[in-house]
Amino acid sequence: MGKQMTEMLKGTLEGIVLAILFARPAYGYEITAWLRKQSFSGIAEGTVYALLVRIERRGLVDVEKVPSEKGPPRKVYSLNAQGREQLDEFWRTWSFLAERLEQLHEGGR
Repeated sequence: MGKQMTEMLKGTLEGIVLAILFARPAYGYEITAWLRKQSFSGIAEGTVYALLVRIERRGLVDVEKVPSEKGPPRKVYSLNAQGREQLDEFWRTWSFLAERLEQLHEGGR
């Protein structure tokens, strides 16, 4: 993944993670694995975990500790009402930007 892709992902990763959690609750490693499966291989696990801490502090997710077969309990994150509002705002912003970028791409029409 190139530097430009990395920089663009920094600005959208929160929305991507919120969208993943909209689909279903997940824990950090599951989110990272899904991102890698979708070819976002340059995203470090630590980046996802730091983001999860931030969105938890901001009250965008609910957290449940679930027993794990391989060690300590896992923190499973699920999107709450405030998180859904934030995700809706992300999609509105994304749509606005995508439309403007497409216009630029087509020569400003």
